[in-house]
Amino acid sequence: MDEDMMIQEEADEKLVNAAFQRLLDSYSASRHRQKVDIITKAFNFAKQAHKGVRRLSGEPYIMHPIAVAQIACEEVGLGSTSICAALLHDVVEDTDYTTEDLSNIFGPKIAQIVDGLTKISGGIFGEQASAQAENFKKLLLTMSEDIRVILIKICDRLHNMRTLESQPANKQYKIAGETLYIYAPLANRLGLYKVKSELENLSFQYEHPEEYASIKDKLKNTEASRRELFDQFTAPIEASLKEMGIKYIIKERVKTPYSIWTKMQNKRVTFEEIYDILAVRIIFTPDKREEEINECFNIYVAISKIYKSHPDRLRDWLSHPKANGYQALHVTLMSKQGRWIEVQIRSDRMDEIAEQGFAAHWKYKDGEQAEFSEDENELNEWLRTIKEILDDPQPDAMDFLDAIKLNLFASEIFVFTPKGEIKTMPAGCTALDFAFSIHTFLGSHCIGAKVNHKLVPLSHKLESGDQVEILTSKSQHVQPAWINFVSTAKAKGKIQAVLRRNSRETQKKGDDILKEFLQKNQIEYTLEIVDQLASFHEVSNREKFFQALGEKTILLGEKDLDELSGKVGSRGWRKLVPFLGRNKAKKQGAGEQQELFVVPEKFNRKKPIFISEETIGQYKFKHCCHPIPGDDILGYIDNKHQIEIHKRACPVADKLKSGFGNHILDAKWDMHRKIFFDATVRIQGIDRMGILVDVSRVITSQMNVNIHKLTISAEDGVFDGSIELRVHDRDDVKIIMDELKKIEGIQEITQIM
Repeated sequence: MDEDMMIQEEADEKLVNAAFQRLLDSYSASRHRQKVDIITKAFNFAKQAHKGVRRLSGEPYIMHPIAVAQIACEEVGLGSTSICAALLHDVVEDTDYTTEDLSNIFGPKIAQIVDGLTKISGGIFGEQASAQAENFKKLLLTMSEDIRVILIKICDRLHNMRTLESQPANKQYKIAGETLYIYAPLANRLGLYKVKSELENLSFQYEHPEEYASIKDKLKNTEASRRELFDQFTAPIEASLKEMGIKYIIKERVKTPYSIWTKMQNKRVTFEEIYDILAVRIIFTPDKREEEINECFNIYVAISKIYKSHPDRLRDWLSHPKANGYQALHVTLMSKQGRWIEVQIRSDRMDEIAEQGFAAHWKYKDGEQAEFSEDENELNEWLRTIKEILDDPQPDAMDFLDAIKLNLFASEIFVFTPKGEIKTMPAGCTALDFAFSIHTFLGSHCIGAKVNHKLVPLSHKLESGDQVEILTSKSQHVQPAWINFVSTAKAKGKIQAVLRRNSRETQKKGDDILKEFLQKNQIEYTLEIVDQLASFHEVSNREKFFQALGEKTILLGEKDLDELSGKVGSRGWRKLVPFLGRNKAKKQGAGEQQELFVVPEKFNRKKPIFISEETIGQYKFKHCCHPIPGDDILGYIDNKHQIEIHKRACPVADKLKSGFGNHILDAKWDMHRKIFFDATVRIQGIDRMGILVDVSRVITSQMNVNIHKLTISAEDGVFDGSIELRVHDRDDVKIIMDELKKIEGIQEITQIM
């Protein structure tokens, strides 16, 4: 062995041992039963199994399992079983060891968790299915047996995000997209607020580096004024709390760059227009644990004597915690500087659960040392919902992901049954959602509901505190339109399952009708015939054609016989020539597709594609997000091997990154201000004589930009309008918006797409 290699090995050994010692120190400082021996045994086993292997960053591979175990221990608060499973999580997948080997050495529990984590990593279910969605499905199945599987998987994802720098750009977008779409909402649902925030910020940093850097700079530049506001606002609160003899700490909570950016996008406002960047957290230690809820309200009463509170912004999650275990009292107060500031009041126990979620619950169970208690009702309820979705597999893995996301993202409301029992439901749910949440039969036969004793339709949106009674009829059946006014995953899944079953029956009926028609006219039934007739009726595929026949929206007759005979030339239709349908012929004649770039088999997907004036016609620009030069973009290789261009923040792109990550390409602009693109700007403000003249003068004379279309309406002295412009890039739009802001009377200006 040469000297350089020996030096490298010594350095690696030092690095690995230091990282493991840090893990042991964190574990020793925790409240868990001390089982250092088994952790050391797992470390030595994993170190030996991964010997000689390095990560893309160049460090020894064992550093990754140690880092995941460190996150599990220090940031999520897990114990020895989880730490061992984290250290061993890649052993079965990457080495010759089996789950049975681990079970013999470390016991069945650790082996079961490692097995769960291994199942998630592997297996692609066919070319069309989404590998990530299928993995996610397996993750949820395993998680319903042991919640630690998902917690360690989230730790694994967090470390991968922290070390994403060594990956090529297309991989970065794929992993960041999956993280935002799947893992951040999962972390949120499990109450891991700090982890969720970091996952979101890291994803944002890789997908929109310039915007991330810009918001970070603005947060840094406004830090001094924020600190001053915090000190002035909290001084009288601190005096009051000291007078009450409460043990407390007051923290400032600053919105993360990702949540600021999301608000800027959703509300279409600038950084300067966001007023809730600062919030205040009061964390107190109660003398008696059973008094903590009363103490929260005592603090609320005391501080609302100092500042006026906002009547509509009191959020009480004390008596009925959120489904992820979060408890706190939120109140919004008017500061002396004329700014609304949110104050979150919670005990030290509530704060720990808010940061670490379900993993922190076990610490506060009297006399228990179990890592997880069995009676986490809300969590079990949620897992039950997921099991129901898993029991009814969707035809498309992406549908499945959407169904799960409906449950992951929803904030909660509380509604009551006629008997006064409380049920947690997602915000924005309808009476029909509530019916399905109680029982599938109740949902399927629901005709309406009584909300607070008043009759309402199925589509009525419920609010917190509503008492709901479901009305049913045996003659009522699931309707296709119902899918449009349910928002919960359970209701959507059940409705789709019934509709699919009905659809299969209708298609079978349509197939029988066609067979009978062909037999009667002595024509042999073949798939070519089906395609020919489907094309003749301008229906895109066989299933839809059978459906239309079954529903009798298409009736077969003489014209169909003429169509078939025209292709053969006689009435002896035993053998038919495959026929190119009308629509296909038209499309080919148009010659549109020939210009598009077709990705060859040996295409280097790690390199970015550059979009210039010469190549722009080779790519598909989708209407879902309307990208123009200056936008952060990516490419997606579709099933025709052509490349679609999307904004990185586009909702469609989010699904593609999670579902078809291997088809994602890095895309960059290389434009030279020769081509014009459409952009729309919305303006609102106070109406006055000549404002329209000023607007058009700024755009056409000063900016030398063409107005494509202008619509404006004024009512009661207020105007609202939109301007469609022809611009070169996103910078043009920004400059125009900045100039328009200077016009007297314009109050608000936002960019639409």
